[in-house]
Amino acid sequence: MSQMTDTPATRRLGRHIPLIVIAVVAVIGSFTLRDYLSFETLRDNREALLAFRDSNYLLVAVAFVALYIVIVAFSLPGAAVASVTGGFLFGLWAGTALNVFAATIGAAAIFLAARAGLGRTLAARLDTSEGAVKRLKTGLHDNEISVLFLLRLVPVVPFFVANLVPALVGVKFRNFLWTTALGIIPGGIVFTSIGVGVAEIFDRGETPDLSLLWAPQVIGPILGLAALAALPIVINAIRGRKGI
Repeated sequence: MSQMTDTPATRRLGRHIPLIVIAVVAVIGSFTLRDYLSFETLRDNREALLAFRDSNYLLVAVAFVALYIVIVAFSLPGAAVASVTGGFLFGLWAGTALNVFAATIGAAAIFLAARAGLGRTLAARLDTSEGAVKRLKTGLHDNEISVLFLLRLVPVVPFFVANLVPALVGVKFRNFLWTTALGIIPGGIVFTSIGVGVAEIFDRGETPDLSLLWAPQVIGPILGLAALAALPIVINAIRGRKGI
């Protein structure tokens, strides 16, 4: 019986399998799960969810975190719904803690999958590049923490993009992990707070308004944190020009 040879090509293909699986599941999920991971599903099942939570709090919390991790790790539709559901089921503070924990673990999973495949190859090429590409790589390395925080704090950056890009350019995993955990807290509080009052919204026959994130009293402080995160980048740029 012949055995498969463990060649370099086979190992390279094996490294890409996790990211390929994520991509395939994400595409399938975008077509098949959109109608299930929705506010309508939460509205129609809210009484049953609350009753089950009251009798099985720990089980519901573990199941919620597991489902949220899968949603983030496979870039499935419904992350916003999951965050709102966290507030609906567990309140503001417990809901925020569970939301942030699950989103961070899910982000770490897709980061590691991307880095093991395309990220390793691309990072190696960036390390051997010259000219503008090398300067970009050096600039990112010098401002890694600030850039990672900006990716989390600026709401215009899709969450899955903020998970993939750092892996593809070779940032340190530990920096990615802790900046993700801290950087998503402001937005996490906003979405969780919407969930806290979602029952009243459903009673009025309305759908949760996620545009709250763009309200001046909400987006203002978040942009302030983003500006604070960008400050080291500006300082380093000024120093570089002046040769300090």
